Amino acid sequence: MASRQRAMLKKLLPMIKGQSMSDEAKEALRRSLPNHKCIMGRAKRGIFAGRHIQFGNQISEDGGNKTKRTWKPNVQNKRLFSLILDQFIRVKVTTHAIRCIDKAGGIDEYLLKTPTRKLDNELSLLWKAKIEQKYKELRNKEVGFFAPKEEKELEAAFENLEIAKEEWRARRKAGAGIHGGAKGGNQQAKLEGKL
Repeated sequence: MASRQRAMLKKLLPMIKGQSMSDEAKEALRRSLPNHKCIMGRAKRGIFAGRHIQFGNQISEDGGNKTKRTWKPNVQNKRLFSLILDQFIRVKVTTHAIRCIDKAGGIDEYLLKTPTRKLDNELSLLWKAKIEQKYKELRNKEVGFFAPKEEKELEAAFENLEIAKEEWRARRKAGAGIHGGAKGGNQQAKLEGKL
């Protein structure tokens, strides 16, 4: 079986062909890609966090006869919310990967903290690249504050709002005092009627 690293390089190099890459850059790319022999087909379409098919024996109770069997990873279809991209990502994930994502603090942090060589497939690498690109865009953005004139207008609007709230509270208290006496009289009349 061909090396997973070689297969990924065959896919990535044509995409980068328009740009001239030095041998050192190609070697750095080769080192950053996963270096294990093979990966099951399903794991190419989701985040499996190193989980693969396990092989073993099923042992009968009576005679102790052994039969070859496999254990497949527990794969779930999930929508994971990416805070930085502000969207849901639909992806197949193993339950182990879900726990890893929760521990990392979300899909963004999991993909950013996991080394590239440990991400098993192009899907994970694609989302990681999108998240890194978004962080770079946000890092280069300038934070704009209000102009001094607009700031003064906002402060004045907030002061007017506070004055309006205080006036409303005062009117409410004054109204409660008038109605409070009438209510007290009604309660007194009810008590007298019961006695």
